[in-house]
Amino acid sequence: MEISCTFDILLSTISSFVPILICSALLLWFFLQWRPRHPRDKRLPPGSMGWPYIGETLELYSQNPNSFFSIRQKRYGNIFKTHILGCPCVMISSPEAAKIVLVSQAHLFKPTYPPSKEKMIGPEALFFHQGAYHSRLKKLVQASFVPSALRGSVPDIEKIVLGFLPTWDGSTVNALQEMKRYAFDVAMISAFGESLELEMEGIKELYRCLEKGYNSMPLDLPGTLFRRAIKARKLLNETLRKLIQQKRESSTSIQGGGGGGGGLLGALLGAKDQKLNHLTDSQIADNIIGVIFAAHDTTASVLTWVLKYLHDNGHLLEAVTREQEEIRGRIVEANRGLTWDDTRSMPLTSRVIQETLRRASILSFTFREAVQDVELEGYFIPKGWKVLPLFRTIHHSEDFFPEPHRFDPSRFEVPPRPNTYMPFGNGVHSCPGSALATFEGNLDGLKNMA
Repeated sequence: MEISCTFDILLSTISSFVPILICSALLLWFFLQWRPRHPRDKRLPPGSMGWPYIGETLELYSQNPNSFFSIRQKRYGNIFKTHILGCPCVMISSPEAAKIVLVSQAHLFKPTYPPSKEKMIGPEALFFHQGAYHSRLKKLVQASFVPSALRGSVPDIEKIVLGFLPTWDGSTVNALQEMKRYAFDVAMISAFGESLELEMEGIKELYRCLEKGYNSMPLDLPGTLFRRAIKARKLLNETLRKLIQQKRESSTSIQGGGGGGGGLLGALLGAKDQKLNHLTDSQIADNIIGVIFAAHDTTASVLTWVLKYLHDNGHLLEAVTREQEEIRGRIVEANRGLTWDDTRSMPLTSRVIQETLRRASILSFTFREAVQDVELEGYFIPKGWKVLPLFRTIHHSEDFFPEPHRFDPSRFEVPPRPNTYMPFGNGVHSCPGSALATFEGNLDGLKNMA
């Protein structure tokens, strides 16, 4: 009896410790999985990795992101490590390091996005690739947005702006939402090379749903924005595939890109590789969606900031208005529409856009991933770590832009130092539609001032 009681007590004691032992083992395994692995003779950048798995994500989202980066830059220097969104990361804020990651050794740092974002846009979009496929696609996209291609789009884009202005007269408008409407219609012209009035509203509605899900938590559950966005993405894909098929079957095959030439869709349909293979429907659809995504939200944000900075700087508003009125006078006198050459005759307006791109820095940073163990500025970066060039930090550096928080377009009367001004990124993965974005800003400025 006594032995039996002793055994029961021992069994009870052991049983009570089992959950603790299991939890301890799990925590040890979790820590070993999270803990960065690197050779003992290699030195990681300074910085804090925060809590296991969570890292410093809570700090990033609970304070101004600018403060998060600037505090760590002051504490650790222009290159430091952290752990955010479940990933070990290295932040860099020197032009020299940014050039290495984006240009001179870009092959060592592949572009990377969260899987949920890739699913929304489409895995065949050029954003997610490197090498020959990326190079081929970027040339096709750039061909649709070079000045020679955009020239023919001027009347169509002018018509879009003129259609918006009467709807604003005497009413209060949400500037960002109006700029999104404008940027979306311009993106459609750029993508398809023509007005698609029958399909436009359907595509626009599906894209709105897709956009809401893109910036939501990636929870694929009934009733969530993400689930609705996934459904919208499938319907959008079907709509685009029908358009692609119609174009393929059309007896008047459209060649090339740009205004009147079928836009980006025409360029993608006519493209062949060295083996004379055409792009598949899914490749074309993903890249059309990708270009609309890239041309829509960021452009609308920049245009909204342009309006805000001009509103806040009355002397600049007056000067820009005079510049635009002079061009408008020439157009009226010649009894003609706006031309490409007119949009090139706006030096002050162009500098206002440049300074807006610097000051607002819509593209605050970009994600890259080390494809192998890399040494950068004397520090070791393990394979698989994310590397983030901090464009906003560089744009707001006193060393490159005196009084960086002052809105001063005159600073662009002299070209900035190389690799200190990167509103569209840099290197092989820089934005291929930068010319269109700047053109939109110039044209929108002209019509708004008029």
